[in-house]
Amino acid sequence: MGFFYGYFEYLLWMLPAIIISAIAQAKVKSTYSRFSKISNRMGLTGAQAARKVLSAAGVTNVTITTIGGNLTDHFDPRTNTIRLSDGVHSRSTVAAVAIAAHECGHAIQHAEGYVPNKIRSFLVPVTNFASRIGWILILIGFAFSGVSYYYYSTPTTYSSPVGDLLVTVGIILYSTSLLFTLITLPVEFNASKRALKIIESTNMLHGEEFEGAKKTLSAAAMTYVAASLTALLQLLRIITIAKRRR
Repeated sequence: MGFFYGYFEYLLWMLPAIIISAIAQAKVKSTYSRFSKISNRMGLTGAQAARKVLSAAGVTNVTITTIGGNLTDHFDPRTNTIRLSDGVHSRSTVAAVAIAAHECGHAIQHAEGYVPNKIRSFLVPVTNFASRIGWILILIGFAFSGVSYYYYSTPTTYSSPVGDLLVTVGIILYSTSLLFTLITLPVEFNASKRALKIIESTNMLHGEEFEGAKKTLSAAAMTYVAASLTALLQLLRIITIAKRRR
């Protein structure tokens, strides 16, 4: 009974995030599928578009290469490399130009020292470590503070100061995951804004093509919004459980 109640409670908390995440993922796939079938009039591949965007921004020391998979495109600040998926690097579609230009937006942020991007880069190793340790401390803390005993045949939950402290520290550490998703939002939106501005100013895409690029990047941005909502609800759920157990 306890298992099913816990599962039901989890769904109550996380269902909005699950639904929005599913919608966002479906939107990304459908939008990408649509505009990856439409060739751009200039015949620019993703790699060629990336070079034009970087050149327009005065950034010349970035390597552009390929990576396997679908929608695995990313910029690696450690090696100053833009890695474009097979469907983007060598394809001359509207979606390829949009996605390649977006990754260039991150490269430009890195070159210009865009502050939110610096904060996100700093938070990557911090979040990876803190969120994992945070979960461990939370689970150990719950084990300490959730011990039940009977007092005159009445079930009572023992609240341990040590357990409460571990849970509190765990929650603080885990909250870095929410901070990371929140700082990611302006970074991603800014990269898309930079990309679209250069695409428009250099006339790489025109009319409906440009609108298609905007739709492609807007759909991708929704996945980051969904990730922030998921992290927020997860944190609130843990806090609520911790308060109830005390």
